[in-house]
Amino acid sequence: MSRTLLGFDYGTKSIGVAIGQEVTASARPLLALKANDGVPNWEQIAALLNEWQPHLLVVGLPLNMDGTEQEISRRARKFANRLHGRFGIEVALQDERLTTTDARARLFEAGGYKALGKDAIDAVSAQLILESWMENQTPSA
Repeated sequence: MSRTLLGFDYGTKSIGVAIGQEVTASARPLLALKANDGVPNWEQIAALLNEWQPHLLVVGLPLNMDGTEQEISRRARKFANRLHGRFGIEVALQDERLTTTDARARLFEAGGYKALGKDAIDAVSAQLILESWMENQTPSA
């Protein structure tokens, strides 16, 4: 398949966004959008969707380490439902445990402490969410 995907790392103050391609099973960070108590600027999201024309949106689902949900999990599901409701694009949820930790490690390795800006961490977290979703779609050999 050659679908374009947008990934979201949902947060109450910031929402990381990444772009990916299924044909290459790769993703890259785009940006972080500001959110006001978890509510994004929907016009900014509409502009991203218009620019990239994704076939699928992947939203990270923050779970506790034991796999149980928490308040932020419910809010991420609500965000995913609103994306689908507003824009009519298919939305998938992806377990995002440890993506922020992995994003910090990846950024630090690439650029030291200077690379650890909040926006960069959120965008790379969205990239990792997308990559993780794509890895889970590949049939085992």
